[in-house]
Amino acid sequence: MLRSRVGGFTLIEVLVTLSIAILLLAMAAPMFSDWMTNSRIRLTAESIQSGLQFARSEATARNGQVRFQLTDSLTSSCALSTTGTNWVVNVGTANAAGGCNAAAGDAATGILMKRPSSEGSGGTVVDGSSNAGFDGSIVFNGLGRPTPTPAQTLSIMVRGSTIEQCAEQGGPVTCLYIQVTPGGQTRMCNAKLASTDPQSCSYAP
Repeated sequence: MLRSRVGGFTLIEVLVTLSIAILLLAMAAPMFSDWMTNSRIRLTAESIQSGLQFARSEATARNGQVRFQLTDSLTSSCALSTTGTNWVVNVGTANAAGGCNAAAGDAATGILMKRPSSEGSGGTVVDGSSNAGFDGSIVFNGLGRPTPTPAQTLSIMVRGSTIEQCAEQGGPVTCLYIQVTPGGQTRMCNAKLASTDPQSCSYAP
């Protein structure tokens, strides 16, 4: 007599299902990790671009100098850094070193806006060290132009923990660049894209 099974699973079926699920998760884990890294890189790059655009617009609105600066922290001992993931925008030519803990709107420091590295940029690296004469800060004048005028376009790279992860180095991660032209225009670009693409970069360290 044939036995009919009303419901349920055999032990073998459960084990096979679990094995397939574990295999799929193992295959998806690297892709998910790359996706998270790409998301953090974009958030960091967008934050820096936003800070630069804000500094430039404030400079033209005030018809005076406004400084954007990358800093190593937002504490009372902060210092300018070409690899800082925090940023501060303040009025005037003096940088915010040693006073980044002040609130935005503080008259003594002239800080207009600041963003900590914890807002979306955890695990990312910001690097502008390849720019000659760049100390981590850009001062915009009343015309919205960097002063002193840089000899060439400034590029700030945003990447994962290692440069080998970048797509232009053969890796799986889309590293981005924030560029500021001598005329003050800012853009986000990708060095992996073809030169005919408007979002491509001609600069890649």
